Amino acid sequence: MGWKVLIVEDEEATAERTKSLLLQALPDAIVAGMTDSIESTVAWLKSHPEPDLILMDIQLADGNSFLIFSQTKVVSPVIFTTAYDEFALQAFKENSIDYLLKPLKLQDLEKAVEKMKRLSVPKPTAEYLQIMELLGGKQPKLLSRFMVKAGQQIKVFTTEDVAYFYIAEKIVFARLKNGDRYPIDYTLDQLEHSLDQKSFFRINRAFIISFAAIDKLHTYSKSRIKVILKPVCEEESISSTERSPLFRSWLSDDFNS
Repeated sequence: MGWKVLIVEDEEATAERTKSLLLQALPDAIVAGMTDSIESTVAWLKSHPEPDLILMDIQLADGNSFLIFSQTKVVSPVIFTTAYDEFALQAFKENSIDYLLKPLKLQDLEKAVEKMKRLSVPKPTAEYLQIMELLGGKQPKLLSRFMVKAGQQIKVFTTEDVAYFYIAEKIVFARLKNGDRYPIDYTLDQLEHSLDQKSFFRINRAFIISFAAIDKLHTYSKSRIKVILKPVCEEESISSTERSPLFRSWLSDDFNS
């Protein structure tokens, strides 16, 4: 009988990669569900039998995933995936909770799965809530500079030089305010947790924009917002349905207050 696993991840490409690595690390696994938010995860857990294992991203589109444990009882063992810095990760070490740094590596996942198999009693909900408190005041180390190769040259620029980050043809690019564009070795998921949230916001799965890059805003269907960027982007930038309320709060500065 296979292990029933729930994957909680708000970035579609990362979720699919996690699923692929899981099936390599645990060949008899059955992906019982894939959710992408606190709300959808709580709803799934309340309407399905407890999975044998949960792979869970810490930072979801609608908040910190530890909030899930305050909204429903979770008795399954959990492997967390995270972009938190080393200081914050110490909290996990002290409480013997497994975590994996993004981007996920097969060898790390295999080790975590083996450790979870050895656990006789899953960690109680109270312990997860304690970790949430420990992490509450901790922020990932913010990126301040980027170094990329441009032909035979090395280009260095700061986050203040960046208008927005986006995905095109499965590559993550940084578009600078002067119009230059460079591929970078970060996922949007990593960037989301490593940029100043007062200056940058992730409007959907493919875009993280700076406030300074907003030229015009237009209402769109299902309460979404279409963003006209500067410099102009060849890819259309529209806030997702899930992110739109948070985007409105961020625009009005309520998000960071």
